[in-house]
Amino acid sequence: QVQLVESGGGLVQPGGSLRLSCAASGSIFSIYSMGWYRQAPGKQRELVAIINIYGTTNYADSVKGRFTISRDVAKNTVYLQMNTLKPEDTAVYLCNVILRDATNYWGQGTQVTVSS
Repeated sequence: QVQLVESGGGLVQPGGSLRLSCAASGSIFSIYSMGWYRQAPGKQRELVAIINIYGTTNYADSVKGRFTISRDVAKNTVYLQMNTLKPEDTAVYLCNVILRDATNYWGQGTQVTVSS
């Protein structure tokens, strides 16, 4: 079992920045990757960014150059630095962990709203 605690969402104006954090606890020794997904009202959940145990990252095309995913291995925490935010980035952002056996765990989600 893996427990995830997310933080850092909120309301920000277009062009602003936010940093999301997701701390993992439990069976952390078997984590293969950590990442962020988002889901806007009426839309499907989509991958935002992911980082694996080798440090390899992958980003959605819509956030490349604006968002950066990173991890603190000692703290078992993954971060998503979001810059130059746009109204279309508004969504619930969910932390995701994939174990080596392909088991998925999800955080409870944190709301990000980009609006003037």
